[in-house]
Amino acid sequence: MHGELPRQIWAKTSHRNRRYLAIGLIVIVIAVALIYVFTGAPEPQRRAGGRFAAEGPVPVLIAAAARADVPVYLNAVGTTKALNTVTVRPQVDGKLLEVAFKEGQDVNKGDLLARIDPTTFQAQLAQAAAKKAQDEAQLSNAKIDLERYEKLAATNAINRQQSDTQRALVNQYSALVQADQAAIENAQAMLAYTTITAPIGGRTGIRQVDEGNIVHASDATGIVVLTQLKPISVLFNLPQQDLNAVNSAFANAPLSVDALRSDNDAVIDRGTLRVVDNQVDQSTGTVKLKAEFPNVNLQLWPGQFVNIRLLIDTLKQVVVIPTGAVQRGPNGTFVYVVKDDNSASMRPIQVQKQDETQTVVASGLEPPERVVTTGFARLNDGSKVTIGSADGAPAAQPQGARQRSGQRPAGARPNAQQ
Repeated sequence: MHGELPRQIWAKTSHRNRRYLAIGLIVIVIAVALIYVFTGAPEPQRRAGGRFAAEGPVPVLIAAAARADVPVYLNAVGTTKALNTVTVRPQVDGKLLEVAFKEGQDVNKGDLLARIDPTTFQAQLAQAAAKKAQDEAQLSNAKIDLERYEKLAATNAINRQQSDTQRALVNQYSALVQADQAAIENAQAMLAYTTITAPIGGRTGIRQVDEGNIVHASDATGIVVLTQLKPISVLFNLPQQDLNAVNSAFANAPLSVDALRSDNDAVIDRGTLRVVDNQVDQSTGTVKLKAEFPNVNLQLWPGQFVNIRLLIDTLKQVVVIPTGAVQRGPNGTFVYVVKDDNSASMRPIQVQKQDETQTVVASGLEPPERVVTTGFARLNDGSKVTIGSADGAPAAQPQGARQRSGQRPAGARPNAQQ
């Protein structure tokens, strides 16, 4: 009796567990069914469905390889600097009587800019001229006496020493006259400094002093800053790694330099490289260069930042393709070449030069072979392709490569990007 009670308890417990297990299995089956209904087929089936749906030609855009002359540029950012800049300062002290220029005016070399009161300097010039006239009169009288003394000394009428003394006096007066002439020339120069003219041709800046002020030769600000704008120079830096290429090209011929707008590649002005600095900046590892531009239309302004490209070489008749056609893989660069039967073949290439829009191919491709530029998402080696146009409409295909009637690649987009 005591043994039957545990057996009954165990039977009830096993029955209860089996019932819970059955309920759990039913719940799992229902959950799986709901997941299948709301989320679709499992991943392997979805992949299989997508694979079958993707069957058919892959829509792509193509471009033909071509031969062209490709310029080789070195790019930099430069600072525009006036070819010559002069701070016009007075060379004498005095009252500024006249300012003869307008701010922002273009002037030629020698044009009048300002005048300083010349009264004091005219008086100094007159005083130096009078002193010279006085000394010349004394010199003339001393020469007459010397001639008389030499005649008397020849007849032993007077002592030879008197004649020698008179000759020394004549030399003394001659030196005084020369000193007077130097004083006159100095006074003339100081008087000329009262008329201030343009030392170079250029454009005047903002006036630093007004008429009526007393100006001094020691003034730091000067009267005006004169800047030469035509031609104008641009300073820019290049990495020291480019120095050998620049020097080699510069030794053969003058190098062309283009100044570009900062917002696009439009050329502002074209100039010529003038100077490669004679040392490398050790703190930056760059070398400074100077180019000169005619600046006929005043597109360049001193202190302005401008994009610079320096032409150092031109690759003659090389194979070029759009940069968008070049792909990179574990084994290097390659392109998809479209054959005559509209199948894509993966072709390894060697890139010689590349920029944002164009790639120079050193080997692996010859014109007029066609390469895929857009539509790499489902493209594999040997895939059939259908060629679209830039506006998305299919381009004309050869008869053997046309898509079968009624067959349309699932999810295909003619303009799909890589």
